[in-house]
Amino acid sequence: MLTPAELERYARHIVMREIGGPGQQKLKNARVLVIGAGGLGAPLLQYLAAAGVGTLGIVDDDTVSLSNLQRQVIHDTDQLGEPKVASAAEAIARLNPNVKVEPYPTRIAGHNAMALVSEYDIVADGSDNFITRYLVSDACFFAKKPLVTAAVGQFDGSITTLRPFETDAEGNQNPSYRCLFPEKPREGLLPTCAEAGVLGALTGIIGTMQAMEVIKEITGVGESLVGRLMMFDARSFRMETVRYRRSPKNPLHGDNPKTWADLLEDA
Repeated sequence: MLTPAELERYARHIVMREIGGPGQQKLKNARVLVIGAGGLGAPLLQYLAAAGVGTLGIVDDDTVSLSNLQRQVIHDTDQLGEPKVASAAEAIARLNPNVKVEPYPTRIAGHNAMALVSEYDIVADGSDNFITRYLVSDACFFAKKPLVTAAVGQFDGSITTLRPFETDAEGNQNPSYRCLFPEKPREGLLPTCAEAGVLGALTGIIGTMQAMEVIKEITGVGESLVGRLMMFDARSFRMETVRYRRSPKNPLHGDNPKTWADLLEDA
């Protein structure tokens, strides 16, 4: 049940017909795992905490550095050198003490991905590399957990939602991450954030959209981004959405689909 203080805190949600008390209770009961407390993870965590998501798991093995602060707004100058999961937990406690934070100061990898993902209702991936994105998406596929995944470049960003363990209204199997991106880019092909740079405010835009999508998934409000990739160009302020489908060439599908062990061996 929501306490009197929570009723006041979330009053602007509760008066909304689409959210109301039942929707706010769903948020309070939800367990969300956030991969990365960086540029995307910062606004994502802040808005999920402000919205009243009951439990937030945070996976990040990095510490706060001065170059992070141009975009990772959940951290501040006094926290330089501190583990990002601890810094983020402190910020969340100041923002909303009703939220329980479960910090994991580690890198998500083959040996722990399934255990981490399985403990939560929904996963939001704000990582900055394709190796992690494929790993997280595969783990969510096998654990049957919804995934909201986002990425940013210098001036552009994208976001989609994955529920490949379910079917759409016509009975067709929903696509997975490997349907959208069949092959990982060669290592070194794409420049890192440190090499190419990224506009700080862009991560705020995409991370906030990611939080919005997570909230929609929890409450059942609106149309999901399942099977749709939303792309945003900050230079033109143009937004486009493309649809994508399940691919028969996906190694997770077909007559002899790969197992979790197969994918770890391939990696």
